[in-house]
Amino acid sequence: MAEPIVFISHNRVKKGMFSDFKSHYQKSIPITEVDKPSTVVQLAYANKDETEVAIVRLFPDAEALDLQLRGADERSKITYQFIEPTGIEIYGTPNEFALEMMKKVAGSGIVVRIFPDFTGGFIRPQPG
Repeated sequence: MAEPIVFISHNRVKKGMFSDFKSHYQKSIPITEVDKPSTVVQLAYANKDETEVAIVRLFPDAEALDLQLRGADERSKITYQFIEPTGIEIYGTPNEFALEMMKKVAGSGIVVRIFPDFTGGFIRPQPG
């Protein structure tokens, strides 16, 4: 069985840009649902003062993470009008493609943490 991958990005919201970010993000959700069908979960959470946002994604395997990351540079250029990345966490063992992208990200000063050792758990399918 393939191991799931959890990818969490931590971001600082640029001053006065939370509403614009939220609007942009909500418009991107249907596109992501269609263009990235192997992304199982994508959720965004903001802190109370709307200065930080975390985006949580769940993938069934490392290949699905690779698919999500393809084209990310282009998508990020638009999103980074509103937010600045501060950290990335990956839970699971990413493929070489994702690791190479994370090396580039880490080289730009963003903290990248990888927890490769999946020790067990479950993903409950939606009832119905």
